[in-house]
Amino acid sequence: MPYVNIKVTREGATPKRKASLIRGVTQLLVDVLHKNPETTVVTIEELDTDNWGIGGVSITERRRREKESRRRKGKA
Repeated sequence: MPYVNIKVTREGATPKRKASLIRGVTQLLVDVLHKNPETTVVTIEELDTDNWGIGGVSITERRRREKESRRRKGKA
């Protein structure tokens, strides 16, 4: 019984997109590993950007910095 856990930030994960992810991952396991789709479990965890960090910086802060950098480049 395959178990797949997808972790994403809360941005843009609509019910329709999540359903598409579940179908797609299930089909991928069928196609590549010949797993039974009836016993394949896919879960999606949505995380707040404050609860996810890369390189010691939260995603919230990274996005703020990227937005500020783009704004500055636009004025240059």
